[in-house]
Amino acid sequence: LQAAGAAGGPAMSEPGPEAAEAPPGLYHERQRLELCAVHALNNVLQRPCFSQEAADDICKRLAPDARLNPHRSVLGTGNYDVNVIMAALQSLELAAVWWDKRRPLEQLVLGQIVGFILNVPSNVSLGFVSLPVRRKHWLAVRQLRGTYYNLDSKLKAPAPIGGEDELR
Repeated sequence: LQAAGAAGGPAMSEPGPEAAEAPPGLYHERQRLELCAVHALNNVLQRPCFSQEAADDICKRLAPDARLNPHRSVLGTGNYDVNVIMAALQSLELAAVWWDKRRPLEQLVLGQIVGFILNVPSNVSLGFVSLPVRRKHWLAVRQLRGTYYNLDSKLKAPAPIGGEDELR
């Protein structure tokens, strides 16, 4: 994410779950339903900017005439696509910049990056039982006081990654 200008703020609905235990000054939302995109947005922004209702409103704006909205789960539990993330960031005057993983990481100008939102394969589980199924999952990475943290909402607390060398 890169700042595109002064961050304004649209009216937002109530935020998601409270922040879990984290290093002082680091915001971290935990996973609820299929709201990993909402949690990744809030975690990378380090504040509760978006809610399920706000994401659903974005979906309606993206596909106003769709009977089944293609940008979220038909069950209404989340599972938002990248278009929702992009529109949410644009509403705050931030821009998501796609990174082709074939490019060398040395080309990243970390000083210009607010944070990272990644879409990664993730195991599916029901309670304590892990199923032999993998789905895509959104997670955030953000730097605080020189240390990068994995802010995956499936983690109980943020996981330190380290400095720039460890991140790359």
